[in-house]
Amino acid sequence: MSLRITALSDPAENTAGRRLVWLASGADGAPVGSAFLRLFTRPGQDHLAELDIQVHSAERRAGVASRLLEAAVEAARQDGRRSMIAQAEADSPGDAFLAARGFAKVLTLTYARLVLADADLAALTEAVEEPHPGYRLTSWDGTVPDELADTFVASRRAMDDMPMGATDFGTVVWDLERVRAAAAAVAGRGEKLHTVAAVDESDGSIVGFTELVVPGDGTGDGQHYGTAVLPEHRGHGLARWMKAASIRQARESHPRLAGLLTDTADNNPHMRHVNDALGYLPTHAAHEYQLDL
Repeated sequence: MSLRITALSDPAENTAGRRLVWLASGADGAPVGSAFLRLFTRPGQDHLAELDIQVHSAERRAGVASRLLEAAVEAARQDGRRSMIAQAEADSPGDAFLAARGFAKVLTLTYARLVLADADLAALTEAVEEPHPGYRLTSWDGTVPDELADTFVASRRAMDDMPMGATDFGTVVWDLERVRAAAAAVAGRGEKLHTVAAVDESDGSIVGFTELVVPGDGTGDGQHYGTAVLPEHRGHGLARWMKAASIRQARESHPRLAGLLTDTADNNPHMRHVNDALGYLPTHAAHEYQLDL
C-alpha cells in the first residue's frame, strides 16, 4: 500500500521526558497508524526510550507498523538512546510483531481488577484494624503535606529494587520537585490522587506507601500507581495493610466507583499474593519487550 509517515509535534512535554510522534496515512490521507516515542530525560533514565505503536486493525500486515518502527528506532539512535522498551498484551498482534522484530521479552505483567461491589467490607475493616506494633497509617489527597514531604520523598527508594526482570529501566531518582510534579500531573488531567502511607512511630518517618488514582467524576475504575515498603521494614504485612486501607477509603469516598486496577510483575510473588488475598482477579497478561540500540 502507498504509505506516508509524518512526524508531528507533541506538546505533552514535562520534566521527566518528551515525546516524538509519527502518523502513518494511506494514499487517501486517512490515518492508519501512529507511533509515540517517549524519551526519558531525567538522570538515571536518559539512556531509555519507550515505544507505543498502534495500527488500525484493517491495516495490519501491510508494513505500517514496520515503517513506524523504523522511524522510531532511527530517532532513538540519533538521540543517543541505548535501549527501547515496548509493551504488548500477551498473544496479541503486537506481541508477535515485537518478537519478530528483534525485541527481547524481558518481563511479564499480570493485570488484575477488584470489583468494588464485591469487596468484602468486613474483611477489609478487619485487615485495616489489625494491630501492627510500632506502625500507624496516615493518608492524604493530592500533593503530600509539607510536614510529611521529606520522609515521603525518602521512602520512594522503596521502589528501587522493584522486580523488573531483565528490563534496562535505569534508576528513577525522586526528589520533592518530582513528587509534586507527579501529583500536579494527575490533578491536571482532572483526576484524584489518594495516598496511604505507613509511619514508623519511633521517629514519625514514612516507611511505605500505596497510591491510587481515581477519575475526577468518581466513576469507572481507579488505577493503583505503586505500593512499596522500605527494605528494612518489610515482613510486617505493611503492604497488605496499606492497600486494604486504600480500598476501603475508595469505597467510602467514591461510592460510584466500579473497580480498582493493578498490575504486578510475575517475578514479584509477594505483591501478587497481597492482591490475591484482597480479592483482585486477573484480567490479562502483557509482555514487556526491550530492543538494544
